[in-house]
Amino acid sequence: MTKLEELICDIEAIADRRERIEALISIGDQFVNEPSAIVPRTEENRVKGCESEVFITAEPGPTLNLHFAVDNPQGISAMAFAQILKECLNGQPTSEAEFLNEEMVYRVFGTELSMGKTAGLTGMIQRVKSLAQLNSQGRPT
Repeated sequence: MTKLEELICDIEAIADRRERIEALISIGDQFVNEPSAIVPRTEENRVKGCESEVFITAEPGPTLNLHFAVDNPQGISAMAFAQILKECLNGQPTSEAEFLNEEMVYRVFGTELSMGKTAGLTGMIQRVKSLAQLNSQGRPT
């Protein structure tokens, strides 16, 4: 089981909705926003469909080294998910991103999210997968 799958299972195991929300807020509080020198706020780096102004970049190489910026201080779900992805994927082979899927959003956050939030979080998965694919092809990201 991957580190990401393990963490998702741990979050899923929190049956009480309030406890799960508190756990996700705690994870989001750990998120450190990267400066624009590391994550340029460009259209190319922007997560499509995300309400929270999320930008993701990756350093080239055979392992994932992702950088996240969430420019909306109210974007708790985006910050929590960015922290989860960063914590669990950085340092892993780029092939780990192949296992990312949109169902992970529902497994972490449940089905109570608005369509806009869900679109943004699934957009984060799509962006990470795209960056990993470019890295595995040896193309700059």
